[in-house]
Amino acid sequence: MDDDEKKSGTRVFKKTSPNGKITTYLGKRDFLDRGDSVDLIDGMVLIDDEYIKASKKVSVQLLAAFRYGREDLDVLGLTFRKDLISQNFQIFPPNPLPNNRPMTRLQERLKKKLGNNAFPFWFEIPPNSASSPAQGDTGKPCGVDYEVKTIVGGGDSQEKPKKHNSVRLAIRKLTYSPQIERPQPMIDVTKEFIISPGGLHLEASLDKEMYYHGESINVNVHVQNNSNKTVKKIKVSVNQIADICIFTTAQYTCDVDKIESCEGFPVGPGSTLSKIYTLCPLLAKNKDKRGLALDGQLKHEDTNLASSTTFATLSHSVRENLGIIVQYKVKIRLLIAGALGGELAAELPFTLTHPKPSIENENNLIRTITTPRQLNDNNGSGGGGGGGGGLELKEGEGQNIIDNTDQTTTADVDLIQFDSFDDDDDLVFEDFARNRARGTELMAQNEND
Repeated sequence: MDDDEKKSGTRVFKKTSPNGKITTYLGKRDFLDRGDSVDLIDGMVLIDDEYIKASKKVSVQLLAAFRYGREDLDVLGLTFRKDLISQNFQIFPPNPLPNNRPMTRLQERLKKKLGNNAFPFWFEIPPNSASSPAQGDTGKPCGVDYEVKTIVGGGDSQEKPKKHNSVRLAIRKLTYSPQIERPQPMIDVTKEFIISPGGLHLEASLDKEMYYHGESINVNVHVQNNSNKTVKKIKVSVNQIADICIFTTAQYTCDVDKIESCEGFPVGPGSTLSKIYTLCPLLAKNKDKRGLALDGQLKHEDTNLASSTTFATLSHSVRENLGIIVQYKVKIRLLIAGALGGELAAELPFTLTHPKPSIENENNLIRTITTPRQLNDNNGSGGGGGGGGGLELKEGEGQNIIDNTDQTTTADVDLIQFDSFDDDDDLVFEDFARNRARGTELMAQNEND
C-alpha cells in the first residue's frame, strides 16, 4: 500500500456554481436502499459572503423524476416526464423554527473546515420509492433520475433561479437485498400429445434464489421423454423483464445471457437427460442491446444490469411510483422435432442484486480531475469556497496530479483539493463528476453547432 492509499482520508464530493458563489458538498453519490431504511442524504452548502450580506434565499432540493424520451422532443405541452419526489430545504436565511436534527459526523467536520458560511441540509428518501434503473437505449432515454439541486431564489423570493448560480448533482439510489434463506426455485412441467400415449416431462431448478451481480447461475435440467416424440435441442436463457409504469404499463423483455445446446441430444422416446447449464448475466455481454435496464444512466464501464425491484408485489399505485420495475427469470425451452412438434417451456424467477456493502466499498469512489487545458482555463476563478467553476467532468478523463512524495502539500488549483492532514480532519475534496442523463452528448453537440 502506497502513501496515497494510507492517507487518502474521507472523500467528499463538491461542485461549484458557474459564478463561483455557491458550492455543494456531498459525502457520496450512490445511496443504498437497505430494505428497512434508505441512506440519509446529508451535505453542506458553502455560500459566498456577497450572498450572505445580501440575505439571498438559498435552498436545496431533492428531485426524482421518471423520464421517457428526450426532453427536447416534448411538444404541444406534453411532457415525457413524471415527477416522483420533490423536497425542498431552505438553508439560508436559516429557518427561525428550531431544528432538532443534529449534524452528522461528516457535516460537523465540513463545518469545522469551511467556516460559518457553510450550512447543512438533510433529505430522507421515502420508503418504497423508485431506484435508479435506466433503459440502455441511446435513441429513447428512459429511466428514473435523482438530483440534488441548490438554487438561489425561487419559492416566495422575487428572484428566479438561474443557471449561473445553481448547482445540480445527479445521484443514484441503489438497492440490495439482505441475504436470507429463500426457497430454491424449482419447476416441474409435462407436455401431453394427442397421438402419443405418454408425455414429455421436464424438471428444472436453480442452485439458489438470490444472486449477486457477476455470479454464475447453475440451472439443473432433467428431461424424461415418455412420448413417441424426439427432443432435438435445448435453449436456456436469462431474461430481464422491465415494466414501464407511467400512464400505461409497457413491458420489455430482453435476454441477457443464453445457451443453445445440442450436446446429449436428440432425446428419443423412452430416453432421459440430466445436465447442468451455467449462465452469467453481465452488462459486458449486452452493450449493444437496446431497451436494457441498467443501474443508472451512466457509461457502461461504471454500472451494471439493473437490480431486481424488491417491491414488485405492491399495489398498482405504489408500482406506478416506482417508474421501472425490473425482474429476472431463467427460461428453459425444449425444442421438439417434427413439423407439429412445438416446444416445452418453463420459467424460474430469481433475484439479481448487490451484496450488502461494507464501509470500505461504500467509500471506494472514483477519482476524477480536469485536463490541463481546463486547469489553465480556471486559474483565477474565485468566490464561494473556490473551485470547480461548475464544470461537468467526464469520468476517466484527465490526469492525476497527486504527488505521493509530499502528501501534506495543498494543490495549487482548487479543483481537487488535498488539504493538509491532521489527526482530527483528513477530508479530501473531489469534483463531482457524475454525468447527467442528457449531459455530455448534448453539450458536445451544442458546442459543435
